[in-house]
Amino acid sequence: MVEVAWIIPALPLATFLLIVAVARSAPRLAHALAIAGVGAACLASVAVLAEVVGGAHVERIMAWFRIGQTVFTVGWVVDPLSAAMLVIVTTVSLAVHVYSVGYMHGDAGYARYFAFLNLFTVAMLGIVLAPTLLQLFVFWELVGLCSYLLIGHWYRKPEAAAAAKKAFLVTRLGDLGFLVGILMLWTATGTFVLAEIEAKVAQHALAPGFLTLAMLLLFCGAIGKSAQFPLHVWLPDAMEGPTPVSALIHAATMVAAGVYMVARLFPLFEGAPTALLVVAYVGIFTAFFAATMGLVAHDVKRVLAYSTISQLGYMMAGLGVGSLAAGMFHLFTHAYFKALLFLAAGSIIHGAATQDLREMGGLRRVMPITAITFAVGGLALAGVPPFSGFFSKDEILASALHAGQPVLFAVGLATAVMTAFYVSRARLLAFWGAPRWSASAAGSPGGSRDHAGHGGSADGHDAHAAGAPHDAHGHGAPHESPPVMTAVLVALGIPAALGGLLLGPASGNWFAHFLAPLEKPLPFDLGLAASGTAAALLGLGLAWLMYGARVISPEALAARLRPLYVACFRKWWVDELYGFIAARTLLGLARALAWFDLEVVDGVVNAVGAATRALGRGVRRLQSGQLPAYGLAIYAGVVVIAALVMLGPR
Repeated sequence: MVEVAWIIPALPLATFLLIVAVARSAPRLAHALAIAGVGAACLASVAVLAEVVGGAHVERIMAWFRIGQTVFTVGWVVDPLSAAMLVIVTTVSLAVHVYSVGYMHGDAGYARYFAFLNLFTVAMLGIVLAPTLLQLFVFWELVGLCSYLLIGHWYRKPEAAAAAKKAFLVTRLGDLGFLVGILMLWTATGTFVLAEIEAKVAQHALAPGFLTLAMLLLFCGAIGKSAQFPLHVWLPDAMEGPTPVSALIHAATMVAAGVYMVARLFPLFEGAPTALLVVAYVGIFTAFFAATMGLVAHDVKRVLAYSTISQLGYMMAGLGVGSLAAGMFHLFTHAYFKALLFLAAGSIIHGAATQDLREMGGLRRVMPITAITFAVGGLALAGVPPFSGFFSKDEILASALHAGQPVLFAVGLATAVMTAFYVSRARLLAFWGAPRWSASAAGSPGGSRDHAGHGGSADGHDAHAAGAPHDAHGHGAPHESPPVMTAVLVALGIPAALGGLLLGPASGNWFAHFLAPLEKPLPFDLGLAASGTAAALLGLGLAWLMYGARVISPEALAARLRPLYVACFRKWWVDELYGFIAARTLLGLARALAWFDLEVVDGVVNAVGAATRALGRGVRRLQSGQLPAYGLAIYAGVVVIAALVMLGPR
């Protein structure tokens, strides 16, 4: 199967084309084709993984096109890293596709949604299999385009359209650095093939300073795609898209692309230790910074969005301290528990018609499956043993200590406390306590506070405009989601609960040995595990005291710490800073250039035109059409010439 691994992205690409060609007005056919394409790709990915576990490793390079004497190549690479990532992407994508059948039922753009979901999966699979930087960049940009199309699925909603543009433009800033870094490496090595570039780096063919700069520029692309500080601002706004899209983007595709890129180029980053250290510190700062915003968010999806930014920071920190296995292990566990959390949040929105935590409460009584699966995902995110996040998070913390980075370890531990707090806060506000939805709009026929500005789901889905029944997406009292959605939640709950244990210590760190056989796994440290568990339990305990037992008043604490609370709630004013920079710098520069264009460039052109017209008017007077005037002019010319001849030098 590894010899024809190109078929894995080709399968969903084929179904995407079929949906566009024949199923745009046939919703059931559209979702059947989409699920069939991704399902077949998933089976093929599992087959590839089985062969790679058995020792297979394939890299195929072939000519793509030629410019002069330069041949540009394309192909596919199958190794432990790409094989593991193929399975992660296709399984999460398949879960999202199946879940979307229930969640997006009755949507006016149903077929379009599934077509773009397929194309998004194709783009991510293309990144995973790319053996060259040029091919990787092509699919990298396709991921950005698909995210724009999916985040803006409800494009008639102004907030969704704005969020789509913001995601596209902000990630382009990072991609500019990414492109420059690619061109620098190509200029220095004469090739885009990763294996050939790695060989030259291993031979020290590139100057250290040059390589460091190139890798920092490449990391700019990861900062944009994986929403690292300071280009993290697009990801919370991306919650305006459908919740299944949020699950796919935040779990295994777009945001994972940056982490995967750093992992794929890890031999190059190892040749530039300064760049690797920058990756670590940017990652751990992002993890802490995003967690502070998750503490106070009221929108359940935005809490999870800040969590995604934070956990991606953890992954970058793991890679930055030199542990490929730790960073990718956390990417693996995070893919499943974060997909579970987002889809559980979508189940809440579907059943309760609100995504505001203040309008929930007591939902565990009417949504038991959603409540249990959300708890499983939350415990995995918090890092409570034996759930999956415990093992991958502690491996990153252990790698930081082993690399002699106690600051990274301390910040990571503090972030773990906040992580446990905000996910437990979200769970308690949504599922525990007295129901608050009885007095909210969720129990009325018109739906909840609709972010789209019309009666429909709080997620922006206009059930009436889509032709769905009046009880769609939470109309009426909160209720459990249909089996097609809850079955996916239960399925994702299994790897979220047991994935870390089964692939970590219970299997002798099989995942680490498989992914990075040359990297010596760190032994299980009971003291470190105890500190990580204590951090998680501290966060969970504080959340219970504030939102469960109500021993501590959240309102009183927020009032006492108001400056800090406001800073976290306002996202540390980063968006305002960007707005200020755009208004004062970019727009100011634009106004200056507009003045120069109108007054200087157009002024010169207009002056030349005016002078030409004046000359034309003057010459026109000489062309009177009267013969005596022409004779007089000839006589005058003869007189002038004769005078010049007579008075000139002899």
